[in-house]
Amino acid sequence: MANLFDQPFEDEDIPLDDSSPAAPSVDGAQGRPRLERKIYSVAELTSGIRGLLETAFGELWVEGELSNCKVWNSGHMYFTLKDDTSQIKGVMFRTSLRYLRFKPADGLRVVARGQLGVYEPKGEYQLACEHMEPKGLGALQLAFEQVKKTLQAEGLFDRARKRPLPALPRRIGIVTSLDGAALRDVLKVLKRRAPHASVLIRPARVQGDDAVADVVTALRQIAKVPGVDVVIVARGGGSIEDLWAFNEEKVARAIANCPVPVVSGVGHETDVTIADFVADLRAPTPSAAAEMVVAAHDEFCARIDRLTGRLRAAAAAGLQRRRNTVHLLSSRRGLASFLARVAMRGRHAAELTHQLRTAMRGTVDLRARRYRALRQRLDDRDLARHLAAMRGRLGAAGGRLNAAADRTRLRADGRFRALAGRLESLSPLAVLGRGYAVCWNADRTAIVRSAETVAPGDRVHVTLANGEIDCTVSGSQEG
Repeated sequence: MANLFDQPFEDEDIPLDDSSPAAPSVDGAQGRPRLERKIYSVAELTSGIRGLLETAFGELWVEGELSNCKVWNSGHMYFTLKDDTSQIKGVMFRTSLRYLRFKPADGLRVVARGQLGVYEPKGEYQLACEHMEPKGLGALQLAFEQVKKTLQAEGLFDRARKRPLPALPRRIGIVTSLDGAALRDVLKVLKRRAPHASVLIRPARVQGDDAVADVVTALRQIAKVPGVDVVIVARGGGSIEDLWAFNEEKVARAIANCPVPVVSGVGHETDVTIADFVADLRAPTPSAAAEMVVAAHDEFCARIDRLTGRLRAAAAAGLQRRRNTVHLLSSRRGLASFLARVAMRGRHAAELTHQLRTAMRGTVDLRARRYRALRQRLDDRDLARHLAAMRGRLGAAGGRLNAAADRTRLRADGRFRALAGRLESLSPLAVLGRGYAVCWNADRTAIVRSAETVAPGDRVHVTLANGEIDCTVSGSQEG
C-alpha cells in the first residue's frame, strides 16, 4: 500500500524516440512501471455502484423495524428499516402500497421484499420494496387489529350509538351478491315470517379487489331510497381472505354513516368481521339476520295480544267491582229515597232553566232595541250621502278650473304666435333666405361692411341661408 502513495500526482512527459517502440513509463528512481489513473465522473461512479448492487444482490428479503414511515402526497411511502446496529432507507411505490393489507407504522417489525438500488441525485442506496409483511403476526390479522383499534377509539363500536330495529319494517334493504346462497336464505326467511314486507335488493360484489368500493356504493345508494327502514348486509361463510372486504375501514364507515339501522349477517357464527362491531346488530348467519329483522314484528304482535288480554281482564274486573259497589250502596237505608230526591232536584233544575231562558230573551230584546236606535242614528249620519254631495261640488269646481285653464292657454298661444311673427320678421335668417349673405373677416370676429377693410389676398367667410363659403379676395371696388 505504501508504494501507491510514493507515486507523484503529476509526471513530466518524457519524449520518446519515434523510431523506438512504445514502452511503458518507468520510474527512474526504482525502475518500476508507473500506474495509469482512471478518473470517474460522479454520475459514472454512482451508475457503476448501482449496477454492482443490483447485479450482486438482485431480489432479497430484509427484516427490520420500521421508523420514519410516512406516505407522501405522491402516494409513495418512504421509511427506514433498522436493527440494533444498522439501518437502510427504503421506498414503496403506490402501485405496491395499495396491495398491503395492513398499515405500516413506526416501531412495527416487518419483513420486506425488494431490490437494492441507488438514488443517484443524493448518492444513497435504498431498498425498493415490492412486498411487506409483519414479522410474527399475519398481515391480515394485524390489519384487522389496526382497523379495529382505530374505529374503537373513534367510538364507532359504542353501544350508545347502536340504533334499535324498527318494530314493523315495511321495506327491507339487502346488500349482497345475487349469486350467493345468502340471498336465497334471507328471502326464504322473509317470505315465511314477513310476507307483507317489501324487499329492495342492491347487488354488490362481496369478494375480491372491487368488493370494497361496490359494497360502499351499494350502502350509500340503498340508504337514499325512500321508505327503507332497515338494511341487511349479508354474505355466506369463507376464509378470512374471502371475508376481508367486510374488514376494510371504508366499509365500516359506510355502515356507521348509514341513516337507517344496519344488520350484519356476514359469514358463519364463528366468523367475526369489523362490520359486525360497527353494525347496529350482529347476526351469526344471513338467515339469522333476516329472523332478527322480522322478529320484532312477531314480538310486537305477541305484545299486542298480551296487552289486549290484560286490558279485557282489567275492564271486566273493574266493571264487576263497580256493580258490587252499586249493589252494596243500594241496600243501605240512607239511599232508600235517593230516586225521589233526584226527581226533586230535576224539577228544580227545570224551573231554573225556564227562568234563565226568560231572562236571556229579555236581555236579547233590550239589546236589539238599542241596536236599532243606534242604527237609525248612524243612517242619519251616513257618510255615503255626504261624500256624493262633495263629489258633485268637486266635479263642478273641476269643470270651471279646466275652462279657465283653456282660456288662459288660448290667450298665451295668441300672444306667442304674435311675438313669433314679429321675431320672424326681424330675424337675419329671413333676410338670408331672400338671397342675401353675410361676409366675415378671416377669424370671424367682425362683419365686413366696406370694401376698404379688405385687400386682395385676404381670406373671408361668407354665410349663406344654407351653409358657408370660404373665399379669397382677388379685388375690391368701393361703392
